[in-house]
Amino acid sequence: MLLLVVGLVVAIAAVLVVREAIRLATAPPPVVFALDEAYEWVVERLPDEVAATLTPADVQRILRYQVDLFDRSGVTGSGTNGSTPHAPSVVGTAELVDEIVRRSEADADPFIPEQVYPVVEILLEYLAATGAVSAPADPEPPDPT
Repeated sequence: MLLLVVGLVVAIAAVLVVREAIRLATAPPPVVFALDEAYEWVVERLPDEVAATLTPADVQRILRYQVDLFDRSGVTGSGTNGSTPHAPSVVGTAELVDEIVRRSEADADPFIPEQVYPVVEILLEYLAATGAVSAPADPEPPDPT
């Protein structure tokens, strides 16, 4: 009788482990964005000529502006449990840079595009390296003819 109970418990445990492994293989856990890690990634890769014109606080502010724009445009899943489906969002580098420059001007501490472009592009590289974003969208749909 004891062997039957132990066998049943082991069988149930095996089924649960296999089911969880299959679930994780088909739907990996979502990527979690950490602004501090992104900041370190960006600072390490920022070209010297741009880094010389930005303070650490400037880089952090540009990153916060970029993340805020992602939140507003629906690019991120912030505040959701990951189960809410949403349509893919596309945000272009030029759009990001224009918004960051505009917002910095509104905050009375403006950046110029030459300072912002490298930070934006390096953050996008970070997001791609961590699996947080997919491949870039095609700029034009293929010609059907």
